[in-house]
Amino acid sequence: MKEALKREALALHEQYKGKLSVEASIPVKGIEELSLVYSPGVAAPCLEIQQNVTKAYTYTMKGNLVGVVSDGTAVLGLGDIGPEAAMPVMEGKALLLKQFAGINAVPICLDTKDTDEIVQIVRALAPTFGAINLEDISAPRCFEIEARLQDLGIPVFHDDQHGTAIVVGAGLINALKIVGKQKEQVRVVINGAGAAGVAILKILLSLGYQGSNIVVCDSKGIIYEGRKEGMNSEKEYVALWSNTANLTGSLEEAVVNTDIFIGVSAPNVLTEKMISTMNVDPIIFALANPDPEVTYENALAWGAKVIATGRSDYPNQINNMLAFPGIFRGALDVHATAITEEMKLATIEAIANLVTSDQLVEGTVVPNVFEIDVTEAVAHAVRHCAYETGIAKTKIPVFTK
Repeated sequence: MKEALKREALALHEQYKGKLSVEASIPVKGIEELSLVYSPGVAAPCLEIQQNVTKAYTYTMKGNLVGVVSDGTAVLGLGDIGPEAAMPVMEGKALLLKQFAGINAVPICLDTKDTDEIVQIVRALAPTFGAINLEDISAPRCFEIEARLQDLGIPVFHDDQHGTAIVVGAGLINALKIVGKQKEQVRVVINGAGAAGVAILKILLSLGYQGSNIVVCDSKGIIYEGRKEGMNSEKEYVALWSNTANLTGSLEEAVVNTDIFIGVSAPNVLTEKMISTMNVDPIIFALANPDPEVTYENALAWGAKVIATGRSDYPNQINNMLAFPGIFRGALDVHATAITEEMKLATIEAIANLVTSDQLVEGTVVPNVFEIDVTEAVAHAVRHCAYETGIAKTKIPVFTK
């Protein structure tokens, strides 16, 4: 991080003492209002909800409230920095939900790394919220925590997995248009087998990419069936559903004759030599943040046809903001019980379709969240998908931005 940016960010956070505040939605100016919002009037909605808990969506903020839950073990590229140090990121996530989707959100940073405890705590908190955003929880625990919470009856969404994968999927749809290649034929390398890397593999398979043409690498090299070193349950899934030729070796060997490199790993691991061994018009999504697997300038100089990074100061930022505000907005609007695979695919299509033909000519593969209402386009797709798949509990959008 540049020193000037660091100083400015610290000064801003110190000035405002964080990024969130609580505001009353009902003015209380006298006894009459007080008797309605608190005792004795407040007993009326309490009793209605007691008789029918779904009335909580009518009489409380539940239907427009998201809990942003983290244990601080996988924050940005900083790693396990603890729950207190994770708070600025959780506040930021809540701020973006409010600004881009009109959603109230509460940061919840937990002082435990125990999977069972986290699941138990979220279950206990669930009656308060219309949805849960799991954030910055290290792999492989994040996979298990999300899976075990899918029966809550409200959406539980681990954005580090699915948000990144969704935006990558949308970007690749348009990148393939630029290079004139087909998803069923391209060869792909994913470098990084944490939350984002595994989710990207899963979403590519759902989109119709061929597992036989996808190779996933981690710090130990290519993941393949029978590998013993550095494996876990999610990497066993990777070994089963990709690299059917059972290739072994290093990242350098993996990228030979590939069309697409997707990095969710570490800085400066993709070299000029490696790019030179890729197929003509290579697509490079170097998403390690803040320092990517290869710099934008080097990727361009070394022959990449389409380049995306995780940074906002270069074109084609693969930014989860393109996905999660609209996903939560749409899901909350129809009281959806989950975020499904169909919703994710609908989101991918909605984001990809926002890029115009003129922008494709310029090399743009994802829309700019500040130039077009991406949130509403995604929310519309999610609402429609929820109706079509039968997981919407209401057909009337309750909240709008």
